[in-house]
Amino acid sequence: MNTFTIYNYSKIRPSLFIIPLFLLTLILLLLYSQDALSVAKYVEIQKVYFYSINYKLSQFPALIYNITQIGDALIFLSFLTLFIYYAPKIWETLISSLIVSAVFSTTLKGFFKIPRPAAVFDNSTFVIIGKTLSGYSSLPSGHSMTVFTIMTVFLFAFMPQRWNYKIIWYFAIILVGLIIAFTRVGVGAHHPLDVIVGSIIGYIAGISGILINEKYKIRSWIGLKKYYPFFIALLMVCSIILFIKILNENLIIFYLSFGSLIISLTKIIYVYSKK
Repeated sequence: MNTFTIYNYSKIRPSLFIIPLFLLTLILLLLYSQDALSVAKYVEIQKVYFYSINYKLSQFPALIYNITQIGDALIFLSFLTLFIYYAPKIWETLISSLIVSAVFSTTLKGFFKIPRPAAVFDNSTFVIIGKTLSGYSSLPSGHSMTVFTIMTVFLFAFMPQRWNYKIIWYFAIILVGLIIAFTRVGVGAHHPLDVIVGSIIGYIAGISGILINEKYKIRSWIGLKKYYPFFIALLMVCSIILFIKILNENLIIFYLSFGSLIISLTKIIYVYSKK
């Protein structure tokens, strides 16, 4: 599995930036054509779409609230912890990609300072599921960026060799990513374009992480067993955090991610103890 991943990552080229950059350019031109480059207009042109998507998705509050938690890096990465043993190359790349994603998120949120829906709309006119977020950090959606950063790393790690399978795999991953990302509108935390832009930038961050990791090979130590105690300690800490989350919010997704962590922890301890 790790060999297959290494081979796939070696095929990644900077030309993959063309499509996401093109999409961002189209969005910018769309906003310009609508005279929506100001904060107030940016929010206003999305108002109808926000209310529509929020209303439809909020019909399934428990489902939407569980799914949106996947945008939390701790939750999403918990499901991938077995790859520390089976495909450490994925984790080498994930770390690089998530660092790029965090830099993009912090920088762009601070630059745009777009108010969240709860900061500009009457809170009684739409559905808020979970905590009310009302700051000025709506663009881009951090959850969407995290989801697409991780999904992009996963996308290229297991990209099939045959073109027909590649197309199916590509669109399946993108579709799943968008479903998760748009729950942010469903819970009343983001405007639609926040999610779309965040997803595109997350894709860019994922590709960037792959290219950075391929060039500099700075995290090749992850697959070495002598460093397993570090991961054992890390997984234990993450398990405790998730257990606290379960106590505070009894969500199914927390149980699933907690179970995944325990399985991975057991496997890594077992492998390390046999050395």
